[in-house]
Amino acid sequence: TIAVGCVAVLAAGGGFFLFGRGNGTTSRHPAAPLTLPGCTTAVAKAPQLHQLASQMSGLGGQPFDVATRPGFAFVSFTNGRLAVMSTAKSPASTLSTVQVPLGSLGETLTPDQSHLVVSGSSGLTVYQVSALEQGGTATPLGSLTSPGQKHAAEVAVTPDGRFAFVTYQTTHNVGVFNLQRALSSGFSPADLVGLIPVPPEPIGIALSPDGRYAYVTSAGQGNSSAGGGLTIVNVRTAEADPARAVVKRVAAGCGPSRVITSADGQQVWVTAAGSNALLGFSAAKLLSEPQHALLARQAVGAVPLGLTLVDHGTRIVVADSDRGKPPGGASDLAVVGIQDALAPRPALLGYLASGQQPRQFALLPGGGTLLVTNTDSQQLQAVNLAHLP
Repeated sequence: TIAVGCVAVLAAGGGFFLFGRGNGTTSRHPAAPLTLPGCTTAVAKAPQLHQLASQMSGLGGQPFDVATRPGFAFVSFTNGRLAVMSTAKSPASTLSTVQVPLGSLGETLTPDQSHLVVSGSSGLTVYQVSALEQGGTATPLGSLTSPGQKHAAEVAVTPDGRFAFVTYQTTHNVGVFNLQRALSSGFSPADLVGLIPVPPEPIGIALSPDGRYAYVTSAGQGNSSAGGGLTIVNVRTAEADPARAVVKRVAAGCGPSRVITSADGQQVWVTAAGSNALLGFSAAKLLSEPQHALLARQAVGAVPLGLTLVDHGTRIVVADSDRGKPPGGASDLAVVGIQDALAPRPALLGYLASGQQPRQFALLPGGGTLLVTNTDSQQLQAVNLAHLP
């Protein structure tokens, strides 16, 4: 949970971060460096994208995350259930549900798509994908836990499929597990490699495409931009000695929430939930010149959480969750043009209607349909991306 306050948003370098006017972009001299936004409850104005069609599937529970493979979607629920859905026809339909022993929040497929890893409570539950797709009550292969840790939120698996990383949101740790060992030798306490120390309230995690670095967002504590940020982790070090794996810690606006990388790994994108903003960083400069790493700063809607690349990596869709119902906010999906955002120039292309509290995304194979979990309205939304602006 991210507590969001409202403070003056005058950038340290003298540039204002304007919300609710035009496309909500930074007003500054072109040569001036970008500065990080502060906390705000104001939102950017943009047109509605009525040309994008959506279909809703009612789920009968609060969905958190979604993962996809050809013909199927796996939806995790906040009450510890996992739904296996068919995407062969639209809207998607539920084939079966299972109760996840550790509970469920985030989830991811292994790179070969043979296993589904679901986060919850003190760690991860691992399923064989083929067993889930056969329907009925699939039995998990096992669990990876870290005693004393709580609220496992987001999970990422290394590109080689060997290790799994999980954020423990109510702590200041990221767990590292030897997934390959668990799958080959049986699940045991020895599968826990250790914990990576990060700022409080870690939630988002993404790995660079080459598997060298992990990026972790931490919301921090209180109603300010202090205490949280973006942590860069050396993955190879983390696989052997997690306590020594942190390379850099940098500020990332107010209440950083989720993080992704561009397909080539050159940019790192973060939603700052307390800043109502999307931030883009240079992956190289996060390591060499973190004070000059900010490349893009775009105001969006209320309390942005999840984000994903669409349209061959030329657009980012952001889930404006409106969590906590701040004044003037609304639940919707913001569409941002990457080329404009990096220029930087006005990049908010518009808003698409969503259900209540959109949270996480997954593209169906082929990239033409985007699935969205709408937590409070208990829906899975399918967005046809054919007519993106």
